[in-house]
Formats: sequence, structure tokens, C-alpha cells
Amino acid sequence: MTGATPEQPDLWQQTDLLAPAPPPPARLSSAPRPSAIPAAPRAGEPGPPRTLLILDTETTGLDPASDHCIEVGAILFHVPARAVLSQVSFLLPAPANPAEPINGIPAGVTQLPQPWRQGLACFVAMLEHADAVLAHNAGFDRQWFGHGELPAIERPWICSMEDIRWPAERQLRPCPSVRDLALAYGVPVWAAHRALTDCIYLAQVLERCDDLEALLTAALEPRALFRAQLSYAERHQAKAAGFRWNDPVRGAWTRRLSEREARALPFPVQRVESETQAA
Repeated sequence: MTGATPEQPDLWQQTDLLAPAPPPPARLSSAPRPSAIPAAPRAGEPGPPRTLLILDTETTGLDPASDHCIEVGAILFHVPARAVLSQVSFLLPAPANPAEPINGIPAGVTQLPQPWRQGLACFVAMLEHADAVLAHNAGFDRQWFGHGELPAIERPWICSMEDIRWPAERQLRPCPSVRDLALAYGVPVWAAHRALTDCIYLAQVLERCDDLEALLTAALEPRALFRAQLSYAERHQAKAAGFRWNDPVRGAWTRRLSEREARALPFPVQRVESETQAA
């Protein structure tokens, strides 16, 4: 996030009530105002997404086949301006919520009269204006769309946990939590496990990223699952590089990488043809 210019005080600066009244604002002009927002890339030119739909879900469990999504939060974020354009959060009615101890949403609250259909319509409208969707642990959130009341999402997905390689100076471990990511960027953490709250954390992190366009461009590179080719004694190398043991391939250290990232590793890896295959 850029600081305030000398001509304009910071938005959080307290106003001196005893100071002389400021002059009346200049009349607005219909001419385009000079802006720091770069022009959109021309058709066919590669470039980062200009608008992101940051989203998060809360659910009654882990399996879309038997559980339900009970809350959706979303923020439409403009990348060049580092600005929030719109946000929405709504509950979806559910008969029960076994995950209430985690997300704190009683099933009875989801059944109270509320304009959730209008909230869903707002979400769909925001999605139509997004170039890509960003979520933390996107593999989990993505599976709930296209089920029940939630629409399928055809936009490219970016996982802020796995796909973005956050700058080394932030001293984050691979696949950081939302909490750790927020704190690394100086974003206060005041609550957890509500959908819109996590979206706000992510939006405020993106506001503070000077190199956001480069991070998003790299995050959108095609990825595949790779298995680390290391001995038991060398397993610490895989863990330090963000590989996961036994997930999703049993008996193996694996991680989703682009071909460029795979070539840059200091140890050999092998592409996994099926992410569900057993070792």
C-alpha cells in the first residue's frame, strides 16, 4: 500500500477541529483524471489479472457429497489500484452444523429470515467482473462451487497458500496460514473462521504487496503434482521446500509446482500422473 502524498493527509490522520475551514473543492471535471493505474494489457498480451474475486467458505464438514457450504464471503479487488471495489457475505440455510465448534455458526442462525438469495446474486455479479478467483487453500473452497445453490466457477483459480511464492524477506514458511500471512504483512488478526474476515485479511495483504503483479503472474503458471525423489535421510529437504507427506499421494512427499519451479529445486522430482494414485 502506498503512503499518502504530501498534498493529501493520511486517511487515518485526525482532523484539527480548530483549523480554518478548507477552501471549497474544485468542480469535478468530466475529463479523465491522471492516475497511477496502468493501462490494461492489449488483447492477446500476457499479464496479471486486473480484478480478483477473493473468496472464502465455511462449511459443515469436509465432503461436498455429504456436507454443506453454510457461508460465503467475497471481495472484488482491483489489482492495479490495490483497492477493494465491493464485498459481500451471506449464510446458506443448513439443517445442522457439526462444524459449529470450529466456525461458530449455529445451524439455527442460518435458518433465520435473511436475504441470502440477494447476497448470492451479488456474489454472481462480482464474479462476472473478476478475471481470476483467489482463495487460501483454494482446493478446498473450489470443490463447493457447482453444488447446491452455489454456481460453478470457470475463472482461473489462484491459491494464496500454495500458488503464490511470498517474498523471502517476509520469513514465511511454505504454505503459510492466513494468520501467519496477515501478521507477516502487518495486518492485525482479530478473529478467525468466518468467511468475510479471512477475505479482509487477504485483501489487506494484497494492498501491501509492491510486487503483486509479478506474484500473480507466476501463480497463474500451469502447475502439476511433483514427487520428491529423496531418501528417508534427506526428507528434511522436501519438508523445507513445502512438500507434504502422504497428501495426496500416500507414502510420498509431494507438492504442486510449475515446470520452472520444479527445475529450480536443489533435488530431483518426478511428475505424478494422477494425484490420487497410491505410492
